[in-house]
Amino acid sequence: MPYFDIVTNAMLLNSISLLSSIMQVAAQIISGERKRFIVPPIISIFLILGGYVIFVYSYLQISQDREIKIRIGLAIAGTILISLNWWENYSILFQNPFLTSISEDIAKSRNLVGILSSVVRIIVTACVVGAYVPLSGMDWSTVTSVPKYVGTVIWILVGVQLVSSALCHWFVVVACKMHAIRRSFILPIYLASFGVVAAFIAPVIIFYQNSRNVNGGNYTLTAYCNDITSGKGQTSNALWYEQLVWDITYTLCPEDITNKTEIGMLVGSSLCWWLGWVLCTMYIWFLKLQRIERTEDLLVRRMYEGAFLEQSILLNTRFEIRRNKKLPRQVETVSVYLCATMWHESFDEMMKMIISMFRLDKYRPRNNTLNDVKFESHIYFDDAFKDVKGSKDRHVNEYAEDLVEVIREVYRIFNEEDKGLFRKSKTLPWQRIMRTPYGGRLEYTLPHGNLLMVHFKDKTLIRHKKRWSQIMYLYYILGWRVTRKYFKKFEEIEEQENDEAEREIEIEFEKEPEKEEVKKGNTLDEIERNLEKEKANTYLLALDGDTDFQPSAVMLLIDRLKLYPHVGAACGRIHPTGTGPMVWYQKFEYAVGHWLQKTAEHVFGCVLCSPGCFSLFRGAALMDDNVMKRYTTTATEAAHYVQYDQGEDRWLCTLLLQQGWRVEYNAASDAYTNAPQDFKEFYNQRRRWGPSTMANTIDLLGSGSLTSQKNRSISQPFILYQVLSMTATILGPATICLMIAGCFSLVLKISPNWSLVLAVVPPVIYLALCFKLKADMQITIAAVMSVLYAFLMIATALSIVGTVIEEGTIFSPSALFIIFIVMMNIFTAALHPKEFSLIIYGLVYFVSIPSGYLLLTIYSMVNMNNVSWGTRETGGQVVAKPPKKNIKQRLLKAKCCKYLCCDMAEQNDQVREMVVMTPTVNPEVSSQENDGDVESQSLEDIDQGEQVDQNWVAQLQNKSLDFPLNEEFLPTEEEDFWIELKTLYLEPLPEDKAKQQRIASELKDLRNKATFVFFICNAMWLVATFTLQLIGSSVNIKVPKYSLNLTQTGEFLFIDPIGMMFLLGFTSLLLIQFIGMFYHRIYTLIHFVAFSSMESKSGRRAADDDIQVIWHILVGDQDEQFKESKDHKSNF
Repeated sequence: MPYFDIVTNAMLLNSISLLSSIMQVAAQIISGERKRFIVPPIISIFLILGGYVIFVYSYLQISQDREIKIRIGLAIAGTILISLNWWENYSILFQNPFLTSISEDIAKSRNLVGILSSVVRIIVTACVVGAYVPLSGMDWSTVTSVPKYVGTVIWILVGVQLVSSALCHWFVVVACKMHAIRRSFILPIYLASFGVVAAFIAPVIIFYQNSRNVNGGNYTLTAYCNDITSGKGQTSNALWYEQLVWDITYTLCPEDITNKTEIGMLVGSSLCWWLGWVLCTMYIWFLKLQRIERTEDLLVRRMYEGAFLEQSILLNTRFEIRRNKKLPRQVETVSVYLCATMWHESFDEMMKMIISMFRLDKYRPRNNTLNDVKFESHIYFDDAFKDVKGSKDRHVNEYAEDLVEVIREVYRIFNEEDKGLFRKSKTLPWQRIMRTPYGGRLEYTLPHGNLLMVHFKDKTLIRHKKRWSQIMYLYYILGWRVTRKYFKKFEEIEEQENDEAEREIEIEFEKEPEKEEVKKGNTLDEIERNLEKEKANTYLLALDGDTDFQPSAVMLLIDRLKLYPHVGAACGRIHPTGTGPMVWYQKFEYAVGHWLQKTAEHVFGCVLCSPGCFSLFRGAALMDDNVMKRYTTTATEAAHYVQYDQGEDRWLCTLLLQQGWRVEYNAASDAYTNAPQDFKEFYNQRRRWGPSTMANTIDLLGSGSLTSQKNRSISQPFILYQVLSMTATILGPATICLMIAGCFSLVLKISPNWSLVLAVVPPVIYLALCFKLKADMQITIAAVMSVLYAFLMIATALSIVGTVIEEGTIFSPSALFIIFIVMMNIFTAALHPKEFSLIIYGLVYFVSIPSGYLLLTIYSMVNMNNVSWGTRETGGQVVAKPPKKNIKQRLLKAKCCKYLCCDMAEQNDQVREMVVMTPTVNPEVSSQENDGDVESQSLEDIDQGEQVDQNWVAQLQNKSLDFPLNEEFLPTEEEDFWIELKTLYLEPLPEDKAKQQRIASELKDLRNKATFVFFICNAMWLVATFTLQLIGSSVNIKVPKYSLNLTQTGEFLFIDPIGMMFLLGFTSLLLIQFIGMFYHRIYTLIHFVAFSSMESKSGRRAADDDIQVIWHILVGDQDEQFKESKDHKSNF
């Protein structure tokens, strides 16, 4: 190729598609498939061969030398041999077991094959060059003695080629994953060859015009070529790009540019090769891609050919997107079960979650045309019953009544298909209510066909608290709903086999029964495969009772589980909602935690905790060994209470990680949950989270070597990263004390040693008080100290600015560190444009650092023995709920129609009367209603639902008003299932005073040991720093002092080694997190664009608009969370 001109070399590369065209034709003839694509490759073959003929004729016409024939033959043979690279692309269509086996073996060891292939290429290239130099009569000195400017040009070209090739390949993959395959992949690649030729020829034309301006208008192109060929006008001190243009011109000049015949043949051969390549790869225009296509399913080989980049990328694209046999769920329907746990949620919080479920029902109706996802919703309501004086049966409490009221109101809105203002409302259908061994259940068929079940738990019948509610739905959905039907099929086949075995004893042995037995064995295997497939295609969406989300958020999480079979769980971006300084602090805390920490875990290893308020779990992962079964373990030791019950979400993820499953984070999946707005509630929440997080992390790190062997997402470097993060967390209080000492030193102008003593005294006093005072008083003292520390932080920030101005330098380590932190947070926020406004809350976060990382840590560690929940605890008091009449007034006012109001009021009266007059199925209920003379009661009394002679079924029936509930009985088999499940795992724990005292004693011992180890580490860190400060400058590190204009002042800054080590370590951690965040943002953008391009936007947007109207009607415009949800709806 060095002997041909640059245009021929550039266009000859398009002929490497010859064998690909031939294999396409042969494979399609053998397989009998895709006959519509057989014509383009046939034409491609003739065009490429025609290009060869023109190419040979054009050069043989100039010269008949033996050397030129060898060069032409080597060029053609080389392109044909290169085209063998992509035989794997068509091997599956040949339906040849040998080729298929080889292709599968290569795919399994793709990385090793790529490494060996690269090594072999390097060796072969070195051997060819080593043999060519002596065989051609050249001396090695002429090869090695390259002029300096030539070496510079070579290195520049190599660098440009390497970087541009890698970027081109990466952008091609990105374009395909974004579904911009035609406009951003195929067309640019097709035009790349002409772009390369134009890029080479354009400088030649420009230089020729410049030479013509110098030599006059009679200076022809032929004369210019003769001058370049003879070396006239070239100088030794020419710039590198001038030399490069002269080299390009030198390769073009042997062609007679003025000869139209030669130029025509050059253009003709180039077009034939290019058109042949285009027709050979025409199948790419019709590829059908998944929402997010895996690179290994899109390309045959992960590597690319740098010498013929654009050709190799197109030919490397799979002829048919072959689905991995291990990924059948990519093309199958998945079932998603929404599982929400409730306890003492307020009316508005319930409204958010119920509206989210209803909008999901509208997004994917039961009988949807897409048929890709099926949804079913479940609500597990903890402690839903109460005793009523004078009644033999228990009643549901006020929170359960609120939930029924919320469902009724939301159902009415979503059920109105006619949007006219003057139309009559549609009568709501009957729903089901039934008694269960754990309490009661309501079953609603939503307007678009999906099912909503509300499970009311009675703590006198079944174990209460969140973890046990999760165990309920895990075994009910994965055990009863999924596994039971396959177990029945197993039993049926086993019975048939037993019957046939008995008949075979009576009949003589023949060969025919053996065939029949094999057939039935295959049936058993098929049932087992179908069971495994359904377990993998069953997803559970864990929710809290106050979570608000859009359907797109769920679909984005589903994509992660559908795409990667080893992903056991996926979580989204959680946005805390509410008002007040505590919520502002949490907004920035959540943002930084998701922006940096979770993305770093996702990129470099695996997310350690998928929050229970919005996480999607794979059924197969939950049913794996030592996951769901171990999750049922009852806490019997003090450490169990901290790890199992205080942080159940993190413990479940720890079990998944230890079994080899991966947990991922999707930043485009937004969910909103209420955050603690009160200082006390916030401290109590973090009192649970802090110790449980530490316990689960230590458990995971303790089994790090085994986990890294079983889980490919957790490597040894990632474990080291977690160790460093845990070390930074443990030494957090001491670090804050050092920071406060610096504050005192700046503000009060005292020595570093006395400032350190002054900084340590308040936390030590607070630590001692926490061991003596009650929790409420501890929180009160922490609140007062937090305010004082906030003033100190403000004074410190101003003092740092003043010190920088006074000293005339910003190049001190502390100043550089602060600038680095601020700039990194600003840039990180800029990469999250929809959340950039959260950077304002960073000021609140800054002044609250001592409270969040010093006082809160002390409070959490000292109160580790307190295993109560700490939030939503009402102590038996009923919180005020919004009056029902206000809700109706908002609804009716929005309708702007008094006739509709009257109609609805009349309809309500009729339904109330129907509910009261209709006897129930249960005889006991009927007798109680007759004894109480319910028929004569007023509507107001029925609304209260507090009659002592009615049970909870009648209570909810009366409460449902125009949304009638029909009492039914639980099927016997399901009732037996619940009884057995209760017996195994969910029996209410008996009150054992001796055991409680023992556990309380063990919890205090655990608290004392953990507190001692935790704070002794911090004390050692402080003592080491204090000692180094006493020793003075003899051990300090001297750093030259620079002024603002980057000139040395001759002075030095002295930094203690420990402080320097911590600054470097902490900065390194932040830098690693920032790199992970940047990488994660790119792939989040890819996923978001791909999702947006495939979703039907019109219907989805209409659904979102309906939800906004409903929210304004039922809740009002003042809720900040709604505004945030609207703002973040399209956030990626």
